[in-house]
Amino acid sequence: MFERVQAILAKQLRVDPARVIPEARIKKDLGADSLDILQLLMRIEDQYGITIPDEELATFETVGDVVSYLEGVEA
Repeated sequence: MFERVQAILAKQLRVDPARVIPEARIKKDLGADSLDILQLLMRIEDQYGITIPDEELATFETVGDVVSYLEGVEA
């Protein structure tokens, strides 16, 4: 799961995949802005066939937060 999220984030944010670690903060460490977050959300929803509620999205601060959420959805 982490590797898929890592690849999506690295491509979307145009950063080195090595920077996309579970502890990395999506906005502060990886430089995502509001538009990046929206595009990321759409890409993840399309790839996983899910809808992420806005209140859940607001809790995503780190890469690990996204991975944990997706693991919970797939379980």
